Amino acid sequence: MKLLYGTTNRAKLDAMKKALAGLPIELIGLGDLSGPLPKIEEDGATPLENAQRKALAYYEAFGIPVFSCDSGLYFDEVQPQEQPGIYVRRVNGRELNDEEMIWHYAQLAQQHGGQLTARYKNAICLILDADNCFSSIDPSLWTEPFLLVSKPHHKRVKGFPLDSLSKEIASSRYYYDLEKLDLSTTALEKGFRTFLQEHLPIEQR
Repeated sequence: MKLLYGTTNRAKLDAMKKALAGLPIELIGLGDLSGPLPKIEEDGATPLENAQRKALAYYEAFGIPVFSCDSGLYFDEVQPQEQPGIYVRRVNGRELNDEEMIWHYAQLAQQHGGQLTARYKNAICLILDADNCFSSIDPSLWTEPFLLVSKPHHKRVKGFPLDSLSKEIASSRYYYDLEKLDLSTTALEKGFRTFLQEHLPIEQR
């Protein structure tokens, strides 16, 4: 079946395609569609509210099965009122580009001794048709805790700026320096794949 992933971020689309490999799904992104995209105010109080708003807007605009995701970034060492939450890219009302994000969060980590314990709380909303809508912010969708540090790795992947500041807790090594990443253990592979398998009308393999 054809399924729209409500994102213009090519890196996120490619990552999701890898996560869903083997399923009978033709996954497309917003960049694969013609026509204007709806304007969406991502001003929900939680990642789940934003995911629901985006999915509904894209379903109403294009009329095909669609899912949207949203994330919030949370640190163990930061007070609730100072958490970035859903405003990962927006700082003081301004949308940051990738390099600006790296600089901003590196400075934040520096203010807390050079590193922060971080986690992304992810949410998803899937709309198949007018009568079938499913959403979740279950912890199975969240990332494992990781370290966000003040010194960036030299590697950059467009669309994933904070990966350059991220280290594995167990080894204190940058994720980019790990010899082998077990992608099957990531939230993307396990949580999102399981959610979509449970709710999509596809043959289970």
